[in-house]
Amino acid sequence: MTRTTQGTTTRGTTAGPRRRGRATLRWSLPLVGAVLALAACGTAAEQTPPPTPVTERPSIAPDKGAAPAPVVPPTWPLTGVPGEPAQRPALGVKVENTAVARPQTGLEQADVVWETIVEFEVSRLIAVFHSQVPAEVGPIRSVRPMDPVILAPTHGLLVFSGGQPGILALVEDSGLQMISHDAGADGLYRTRDRAAPHNVYGTPEVFWAQADANHQAPPGEQFTFARSADRAAAVVGGTPATTLDFRLSAASNPRWSWDAGSGTWLRSEGQTPANARSGARLSAVNVVSITAAHPNTQFGAQGGAPVPTYELVGSGDGVVATGGKTVAVRWQKDAQDAPMRLFLPDGRPADLAPGNTWVELVPAGSGSLTVG
Repeated sequence: MTRTTQGTTTRGTTAGPRRRGRATLRWSLPLVGAVLALAACGTAAEQTPPPTPVTERPSIAPDKGAAPAPVVPPTWPLTGVPGEPAQRPALGVKVENTAVARPQTGLEQADVVWETIVEFEVSRLIAVFHSQVPAEVGPIRSVRPMDPVILAPTHGLLVFSGGQPGILALVEDSGLQMISHDAGADGLYRTRDRAAPHNVYGTPEVFWAQADANHQAPPGEQFTFARSADRAAAVVGGTPATTLDFRLSAASNPRWSWDAGSGTWLRSEGQTPANARSGARLSAVNVVSITAAHPNTQFGAQGGAPVPTYELVGSGDGVVATGGKTVAVRWQKDAQDAPMRLFLPDGRPADLAPGNTWVELVPAGSGSLTVG
């Protein structure tokens, strides 16, 4: 703090009566001169105080009671795991999830996976990568109307095999950078071990190399994370659970089982364990259930089947599963480009545990979650 002291100088004026006569004048002049000299000395002393030596300047003692600011280590924005985030954007990839597409490649390295229901009640995944770099991802399929609503907050890249012009316009308006196989983007190719259209794969490193000047930055935090697993909202205030049985549609029944040994939820497709092509079991530290309206759009698929989407701008009910426990939450998304936030019934943030997350989008009115 800089303290300024403002001084005041007072000036005196000496005036005497005029005397007549030389004698009187001779005696008066020396006296007046002496008085003026003394007055001048006093005025100069008042106007110019002696400088304070540097060693005598007052100092402000530090507040011994103030605690030092805590050092908060950096974390990866999509997982909350400690580490220095890489300077690359979020990479969203559309991945098929039909029986002929399994086992998929690269899902075990995704930071976040969103499971959606598209036309014909089929499940399709949006795998989002940032902290890990898989060598390959696939099989990659076409874009859908809910994709830009889900991924717009990341302001990153969206990789897909193709899409209808109207849906492509939605993606372009969302601010995401499109990387499309149909448009001839680098890094996408067909393999020979699977039949089309289930054989489009891609190389994430090549996708990231195509990021333009407006899509270089890492994503912001999408969900909020506790600093450690034992502080996660479900762990602190949740109810013990061992299974999460989702019924997303007539054709989609993902199930999750709590595995205390790995500290994760293990995924199954119905009763069949879900594995990646590498052989790794698909698992998640956090499983988030989001119930939202699932209306049809004006877009049509083969045979005129309507293409649905999700109404995700707004709020609704949800469940967070972490650490072998579940807790009811409210989700809130204020705009398409705003991240989804999760809150406990009392309004506090429902923090997730550091680690990867799978989000199950449950169609309101037709989908369900049974916690066992």
